[in-house]
Amino acid sequence: MIRVENLSKVFRIPHERKTTLFHNIISLATRRYEYEEFYALQNMSFEIREGEFIGIIGRNGSGKSTLLKIISKIYEPTSGNVNVLAEVFPLLELGVGFQPDFTVRDNIYLYGSLIGFSRREMKGKLDEIVEFAELTRFVDAKLQKLSTGMQVRLGFSIAIQSNAPIMIVDEVLAVGDLVFAEKCRNIFWKFKREGRTIVFVSHDLDSVQQYCDRVLLLDGGGLISQGEPSQMINMYRQKILQLA
Repeated sequence: MIRVENLSKVFRIPHERKTTLFHNIISLATRRYEYEEFYALQNMSFEIREGEFIGIIGRNGSGKSTLLKIISKIYEPTSGNVNVLAEVFPLLELGVGFQPDFTVRDNIYLYGSLIGFSRREMKGKLDEIVEFAELTRFVDAKLQKLSTGMQVRLGFSIAIQSNAPIMIVDEVLAVGDLVFAEKCRNIFWKFKREGRTIVFVSHDLDSVQQYCDRVLLLDGGGLISQGEPSQMINMYRQKILQLA
């Protein structure tokens, strides 16, 4: 379903800060800008089979989000290949594309169009979406009147309408309170029963243990190991986090 072969991603980080237009012109003319090459991912290879629920764990900066964005075709790899054999829907930056001056209702239609639904289809889903997001009272309010948490809940509630066979998920269990988080967990069980392929990044190791069939452990942009969830979680705690 997903094959990653010798994948690397390099970002160039500038180290000289030019404070004036003159300095910038001189730097361009003399090519004196200095850059550091930062390897967010290094020579990574693995496969994900159809219907697997895969967890990806590691410290902040280990390359997890970069990997998801490459699989989702948001980033291009520097080298290596990523082959994805079905449609992918990324649940990454929820609510990107929302318009703060539009109402909740209008944003549902707008966001739905971005994930491939017609206005008629979204009209049929509207009540379900606002009820799941716990925003029934606010459906005709402008989005800018809602808290950030409410907006993210709305984004998640629309995004899960996607029928894509591959879902890319980054920390969405943190989008609301405990009640909403439980609703999200139920959605994940639904996806699992449907046989969807899920790639799941989370710092919530209990959720990783609960849902995942297999776990990839990343550190420093590399794939350290992969295997059964409890084994990988123990390795992460003991060797990476150095917890007793």
